Amino acid sequence: MVAIALAGAFGMAPAHSAPAAEQVLNIYSARHYPTDEALYADFSKATGIQIKRVDSDDAGILTRLKAEGAASAADVILLVDAARLWRAEVGGLFLPIKSNKLEAAIPPTLRAKPSDGGGTAWFGLSTRARVVVYDKRKLAAADVDAYEKLAAPELKGKLCIRSGSHPYNLSLFGAMTEHLGPAATEVWLKGLVNNLARSPMGGDTDQIKGVASGECQVAVTNTYYLARLMRSTQADDVATMRHVGVVFPNQNSWGTHVNVAGGAVARYAKNKDNAVKFLEYLASPSAQNHFANGNNEWPVAKGVAFDNPALKAMTGAGFKSELLPISAVGMNQIKVQQMLDRVGMK
Repeated sequence: MVAIALAGAFGMAPAHSAPAAEQVLNIYSARHYPTDEALYADFSKATGIQIKRVDSDDAGILTRLKAEGAASAADVILLVDAARLWRAEVGGLFLPIKSNKLEAAIPPTLRAKPSDGGGTAWFGLSTRARVVVYDKRKLAAADVDAYEKLAAPELKGKLCIRSGSHPYNLSLFGAMTEHLGPAATEVWLKGLVNNLARSPMGGDTDQIKGVASGECQVAVTNTYYLARLMRSTQADDVATMRHVGVVFPNQNSWGTHVNVAGGAVARYAKNKDNAVKFLEYLASPSAQNHFANGNNEWPVAKGVAFDNPALKAMTGAGFKSELLPISAVGMNQIKVQQMLDRVGMK
């Protein structure tokens, strides 16, 4: 009793009132966008939760989670491809959660189907379309206004594309397998190989610049890469966009392929409550606007308006997107990789 009284007199807290442990959140992220730093900082400022992050690509994160098992430090997983989200879900790497805020904000088509226990394994947070860009000096939009036309003999030697095994292309090719069937899709992929201007290489920005430079006349890219160039004031980027047109393919049939970036609570999360708070924050209007204005992605939360001049210039009044179950696209990927091997696409 005397010791406690003396400690209080000298301003020292008794042992039983020691400060609470620091609130933390461990994120494994495939989002390699510098503009996301503001999202992390705003969340920490608002909640006092400190973020610790491991950055890798989708495949690297899934491999790490499998290797770490129950010893994993991960609380939140952020991936940038719908098929990888599905693969992680079926692999048991996510912890299904119940959140009224997330369920109210994210449409059912952009999140996992409820588990037997009623929880949801992952939620889409932003989308990007896989569009066709073309050389306005040599081609017309009507020449390339459907994915199928990329395999047309008239485009022989004119196509640029990144690796067929990249997740963005695997998801597109998985969707094409749903639309056309496996046999027709393999014929289509062989047509892409026949039309290559060079071996697949580089990222999506390299494909766009290849079109502008005349190395090729048509390419495939995700919209946020294109929007970055459209918003740039650098002389080279302005010159690139002067020669490049964009088409949202298949507006007269099934619609343009759209991929999803999303998040989930890790299966063995040690900070589950903080993880749910973070995902709910990413579905908030302020964070959703950041996806649009900071990284040129479309927000997915219901009723969120955004003001991104490049995205608006691309789509005008909007565009028709395909409506396919993400599970179907994911299940096709092994089949697609086998097709790519047979047709000789790297």
